[in-house]
Amino acid sequence: MSQQPAMLAALALSMLLSALGTSIANVGLPALAQAFGASFGQVQWIVLAYLLAVTTLIVGAGRLGDLTGRRRLLLAGIALFTVASALCGLAPALPWLIAARALQGLGAAAMMGLTMSFAAGAASKGGTGSVMGLLGTMSAVGTALGPALGGLLIGAAGWRALFFVSVPLGIAAWLLAYRGLPPDTARLDSERAGFDAAGTLLLALTLGAYALAMTAGGGDFGPLNLALLLAAGGGTWLFVLAGARSASPLIPLVLLRDRLLGARLGTTALVSTVMMATLVVGPFYLARALALAPGAVGLALSAGPLVAALSGVPAGRLADRAGTASVSIAGLALMLAATVALVLLPASGGLPGYLAPLVVLTIGYALFQAANNSALMNTAAASQRGVVSSMLNLARNLGLVTGASLMGAVFAFGAQALTAPPEAVAAGMRRTFALACVLLAAALVVAWRAERAPKQQT
Repeated sequence: MSQQPAMLAALALSMLLSALGTSIANVGLPALAQAFGASFGQVQWIVLAYLLAVTTLIVGAGRLGDLTGRRRLLLAGIALFTVASALCGLAPALPWLIAARALQGLGAAAMMGLTMSFAAGAASKGGTGSVMGLLGTMSAVGTALGPALGGLLIGAAGWRALFFVSVPLGIAAWLLAYRGLPPDTARLDSERAGFDAAGTLLLALTLGAYALAMTAGGGDFGPLNLALLLAAGGGTWLFVLAGARSASPLIPLVLLRDRLLGARLGTTALVSTVMMATLVVGPFYLARALALAPGAVGLALSAGPLVAALSGVPAGRLADRAGTASVSIAGLALMLAATVALVLLPASGGLPGYLAPLVVLTIGYALFQAANNSALMNTAAASQRGVVSSMLNLARNLGLVTGASLMGAVFAFGAQALTAPPEAVAAGMRRTFALACVLLAAALVVAWRAERAPKQQT
């Protein structure tokens, strides 16, 4: 295999594995609770440990890759992910499994944070959008494959297979990356900058406080959640202050001042928040309002990821040909139209009435993601692609965490999703997507104004 195909295969497999690590453990929580004699709240940390590790460490991993070499750090991340996957499968007790999942999340932070930074080098001239579309496709495939593959593995070989399955895939990804990734560029001593350990710690604590604020309490917002949010706000202020005083800040101040970069990251977070609504609301709406059997619910929910997987590469090619700005805005407009249709969905619409807007929403998301990600990486300075790639993935993760909490709370407002009558569930669905309309309208305005502002090189 020549270098460029090996590089593309390594990046695609790295994105698939990190997404699979996020989604495959959820389906095994009941079996894990039974195996370890633990409560749901205890086994939920198997998922949270991975999510928190990725969220808190992803920017630090990207910056470290910029400073020490992205190739060697991505190889180390894949190796750590693979070894940690084996440790998860061998875990003799729940605390050991949670610790191994945190290590797995550390490896995934490097994989997510650095994969996109190689996109420009992996693409032919003018083809960054196609590579971004491929990576988006692999992320969607990994997310969609997790629950289905996890269910099959548990039934056939028990819960340990959920983690052992990533070991041979991780080995393959490492070998492909070793063969295909370009060598790190040597730096002169005068070009080497120190690693901002204080900023990394502050950001990790801040993001950890925010993620916990959004997930603690099982959907009930209480004093602990408020305290964690206040801590996250204070941590953000301290992080910016520390960055202003650091000779080599974790996130260079020029990036924090770049309004176009901020707009693209902000729209990413808003769009991810909306997409999370389909995962939060969809199962309850299909099961309670439309009275579908569990198997039919699973098939219906697979429509969104399947469309994302099929449309990712074509969306990237369109972004390369038509321009990232117009394709990004067109994607947001399609998403807004789809959410409006869901708000106005009549009771007689049934399953087709729900799936048709969902397909349009997913196509719009694929267009936005390919164009927006391509624009970010094309305009990032070569020395900052690792941290910009990490910030992009961080914005996506924060949107997903926020969406799970915010959209879930709006959907369940005034009614319990498990016991509410179909009319109340349908009303909750419309209420949730009404908020999605507001968020997407805001994203569209931000993107429209930012793309027409004077451009600034990051």
